[in-house]
Amino acid sequence: MTAAPPVTGARHVGEALDRVDGLAKVTGSAMYAYDHGPADLLHAVPVEAAIARGEVVQVDVDSMLKRPGVVAAIWHGNAPRLATSDEELAVLQSRRVSYRGQYIAVVVAETLDDAREAARTLHVQYAPEEHDVGLRADHPKMYRPDSVNAGHPTDTEQGDPDAALASAPVVVDEVYSTPAEHNNPMEPHATVAEWHGDGLTVHEPSQNVTGLRATLASLFGMPPAHVHVVSPYVGGGFGSKAKVHPHVILAALTAKQVGRPVKMALTRRQMFAATAYRTPTIQRMRLGAEPDGRLVALTHDVFEQSSALAEFAEQAAVPSRTMYAAPHRRTTHRLVRLDVPTPSWMRAPGECPGMFALESAMDELAIACGVDPIDLRVRNEPAADPHSGLPFSSRNLVGCLREGARRFGWAGRDPRPGMRRRGRLLVGTGVAAATFPALRAPSSASARAEPDGRYTVRIAAADIGTGARTVLTQIAADALGSTPGLVTVELGDSALPRAAVAGGSMGTASWGTAVVRACEALRERLSAVGGAVPAGGLEATADTTQEVRGRQRYARHAFGAQFAEVTVDADTGETRVPRLLGVFAVGRILNPKTARSQLIGGMTMGLSMALLEESIMDREFGDYLNRDLAQYHIAANADVRDVQAFWLEEDDPHLNPMGSKGIGEIGIVGTAAAIANAVHHATGVRIRDLPIRLDKLVR
Repeated sequence: MTAAPPVTGARHVGEALDRVDGLAKVTGSAMYAYDHGPADLLHAVPVEAAIARGEVVQVDVDSMLKRPGVVAAIWHGNAPRLATSDEELAVLQSRRVSYRGQYIAVVVAETLDDAREAARTLHVQYAPEEHDVGLRADHPKMYRPDSVNAGHPTDTEQGDPDAALASAPVVVDEVYSTPAEHNNPMEPHATVAEWHGDGLTVHEPSQNVTGLRATLASLFGMPPAHVHVVSPYVGGGFGSKAKVHPHVILAALTAKQVGRPVKMALTRRQMFAATAYRTPTIQRMRLGAEPDGRLVALTHDVFEQSSALAEFAEQAAVPSRTMYAAPHRRTTHRLVRLDVPTPSWMRAPGECPGMFALESAMDELAIACGVDPIDLRVRNEPAADPHSGLPFSSRNLVGCLREGARRFGWAGRDPRPGMRRRGRLLVGTGVAAATFPALRAPSSASARAEPDGRYTVRIAAADIGTGARTVLTQIAADALGSTPGLVTVELGDSALPRAAVAGGSMGTASWGTAVVRACEALRERLSAVGGAVPAGGLEATADTTQEVRGRQRYARHAFGAQFAEVTVDADTGETRVPRLLGVFAVGRILNPKTARSQLIGGMTMGLSMALLEESIMDREFGDYLNRDLAQYHIAANADVRDVQAFWLEEDDPHLNPMGSKGIGEIGIVGTAAAIANAVHHATGVRIRDLPIRLDKLVR
């Protein structure tokens, strides 16, 4: 036996530790899903439906099998059956086509070039039907879903908002819209699937390896233990790799059919069809206020789309339930099922589009009342959560607004629009608030003391570029009384203790809680044996289900304030953002370096949302037209001139053992509204429909 290292008094949480996996990533030794190439590998290329609605009548499989290198061509007529009622994942189980781009066949070949050419030339006979891909608020098939994303109630109402609005001295009643937006992480989706007898191994960039394993096991009718999902490195996700998508099922089905390992890598264009996107929204905001800007009524009505295959209702009105005090309030969500792909999670689903509408309306209310936009928000600060009535564990929104105003130079701002110029450039400034819930979900972890004095912590978490592996190393080091250099964190593998999804800004809070509890249990065991580590090592485990699912006594949210300066060319309408600044109240910052990266990244994505991102639907063709990065525009280096992120010191004992709140999503939440508000200040033109294009400013 050897003695465990002595407990140190150092605190490593809070240090700006470099990423522990940084060297592996920059040297290329980090293995991503596509990097794996088992022996006897085949390449599979999916065939996408060329109609938006109808049926596949026939696929010319026979001619494909005569082509050089082609091993198989699979469609509904010859595909193995899956055990599922989930129409979204029932790949090749029906002749029905529910959206353009849906997988209706797959071609398998010895080389990628052969597979691509075969897929391109495969003859498919369709029976097309009339399709409907147009979202509008008055769509006759609009309905009220039972609940919206994350289990929130569809509608809420307090008091009599209609009567309060009718009698309010000041009323803002406007409609705002956001377009469909597509997740575009650096690493495209790719799957390597290999069967070993009755077992399946899948290499897939996943934000939820535990959930993916369970889904695959269910679909193929086998115990979860027979499925192994491997995903140690993920090149970005933004929500698109959190849910199971049809390509993973298709790759596994194909590998089973041909009896050899299969690699399937989606192109960027293919990702625009079947790997999720943010639903477009139409939102009516009504604010009623006293002349001094104090709200008496707030209503927020949201209209959005899902597919004919599955219901996904984004919770865009939910943040309006929490942000501001108003005695009379109502929020509603309505959904229409169209012949389009199923939308899903994209960074800050619900809060991101919903807060664009709310914070734009709050700016309009400030102007109508002649009140400074910051003062207006302060005057409507609630004493407790307006929706639940629970006290906030911590809030500090006012502190974010005040500190942001100081750092940004808000004092002395002339509220009149169109008054500042730099040559031919109109200059404006704007502000918006941000919020995101501070969540946790059950997870498990193990901690092991090794004979050589090191520690190994294992959890099936996902590091999608956020720095999770680094922060969990710091958390474990402190919980063990050790140093980060003596701790190895293993994650991204379904064989490890189960972990919650890397989504909802709850990863670190969920996984960190499990890691702390496992490390505490290990220290107790080491103490019981006098610190001696046996030759085989010593391990302890923890599961946080009971702790996390206890009764909630506080409303737990992160808050922030974003400030933007814009310039608009008076002749062309070209809009630039010279400065973005955010101040956030997000609990304890566990690593300032990775935290700043996340907050700045979120604000950059919010800039992209405000000015550039828009998936354009051709209603006649039934598909998004701009299905590549040449036409779907995202912010580049030249678009981000000066972006800064700061935070308030916040001690919140009601969250988790680390005292942290999620930071992956709050940075995007208020940014688009801050920029739109700044554009109005610069030009006097109110843009209520994103993105802010030239043609909307030059009239």
